[in-house]
Amino acid sequence: METAFQSDIGQQRSENQDRVNNFFAAPNLQLVVIADGVGGNNGGNNGGNVAAEETVAALGRYFTQEAPKTVRTAKAWFRDKVRLVNKLILNKANSNLNYRGMGTTMVAAILIDNVAVVANIGDSRGYIFHQDLLTQITVDHSLVNELVKNGDLTEQEAAHSPQNNIITRAIGISTDAEIDVNSFELGENDQLLLCTDGLSKMVEGDQIAAVLAGHESLEDKCADLIKLANAAGGNDNVTVLISQNDQEK
Repeated sequence: METAFQSDIGQQRSENQDRVNNFFAAPNLQLVVIADGVGGNNGGNNGGNVAAEETVAALGRYFTQEAPKTVRTAKAWFRDKVRLVNKLILNKANSNLNYRGMGTTMVAAILIDNVAVVANIGDSRGYIFHQDLLTQITVDHSLVNELVKNGDLTEQEAAHSPQNNIITRAIGISTDAEIDVNSFELGENDQLLLCTDGLSKMVEGDQIAAVLAGHESLEDKCADLIKLANAAGGNDNVTVLISQNDQEK
């Protein structure tokens, strides 16, 4: 699969705490990962960028050392390696007061031939664009989603809730980093989009779909999505990654 990604500081932030990268273990075996750092004890020494950077680097290191080759082993790999990364972040936070309370969201995928094994924790998201239809394939781990599930908020109220930036799960905030892991078959020319909430909270789904439907390069599509987020206010760092399946099933 062809992959492109881009990250931008946005219009309202002084530092970019998003991290993104991809790693190959074989031509048909790739890890793509985005992390959005949060928290840290001191405003001037915010550890969110450290948590995000450590998460992406560690997952990439584990992948190049021990890449899973089947969907079943990829799901088990994600659960095991995210547990190790969570421990790493907690240990670093406990050893340095500047990093106390830091954490990071994560959305990642292992791409095996025509299958994407997608793991997420927090509110960074994954989508699949198939036959001009954009479908969100991850569920946000947020307070607003919990309130909707419990019947305390309607979906319409949730869309405008001031609590929509409060996440309930992240790497580094507790000893148990519970992730969601699912697998999805990708048809020829289907696109997998991973992004931080700097995109999903600023740009509507139909706008995202219009960009993905275009004939530009993946690099240009990433740039166009970031431009849309910044034109809408750019309230946060914004990071996007697009992988396109170039194989028949």
